[in-house]
Amino acid sequence: MSMVGELILVRHGQSLANVAFPAADARGLLEAEVSGRDAEVPLTPVGEEQAAAVGAWLAGLPAGELPQLVITSPYLRARETWRIAAATSGLRLPAPVTDDRLVDRLLGDLEMMTRAAVAERFPDEAKRRAEAGEYRYAPPGGESFADIEARLTSFLADLHHDHTGERVVVVAHDAVVLMMRAVIEQLDWPGVIAMERTEGTVRNASISQFIARDGKLELVRYNAVDHLPTT
Repeated sequence: MSMVGELILVRHGQSLANVAFPAADARGLLEAEVSGRDAEVPLTPVGEEQAAAVGAWLAGLPAGELPQLVITSPYLRARETWRIAAATSGLRLPAPVTDDRLVDRLLGDLEMMTRAAVAERFPDEAKRRAEAGEYRYAPPGGESFADIEARLTSFLADLHHDHTGERVVVVAHDAVVLMMRAVIEQLDWPGVIAMERTEGTVRNASISQFIARDGKLELVRYNAVDHLPTT
């Protein structure tokens, strides 16, 4: 079976939205202190430091374990995470390419909206979400976790076919890391929830690593942040 030799998943560093929306939701605000399109949300200074820490981690890898292919989400926060990481590493690394299948979960009409704003402007969504279930629920004009799983299944199939035996780094989003593991390990939705409860939500600038062994990708580590500054 054709398969990549290694797959490393990196979530982008802390973004402005990662800070602004929890703060706004905690206060029940209709607006968060961030505007524009989700694809254009930048990293915070903390996120930039986290990206640099990923670069330091790369610099510590043996020459035979460096990535041969780098693919990022087209979103700014993912591209900037890799740009900073690559520059900090001081290494000659592959030029990154982007793939639209690695975007964050598409929220459609609810993009860049606080919880209070959704409740006010889309009062029926809570009921729709409860009726559909978290796996199947898609916001108006957006996508469900089932949709994310489908696009990542396609992405992985192409990756295995086109880059057999290569060491690949993917820089993307929490939903991508979560559902990529679901695809690789063939987890159903209850299995995904159980895994997340045990291992936590996917953290900013975390590293998850799979290595090809005996015809399958085997998890080496997941959601690791031991490379990040502790202060």
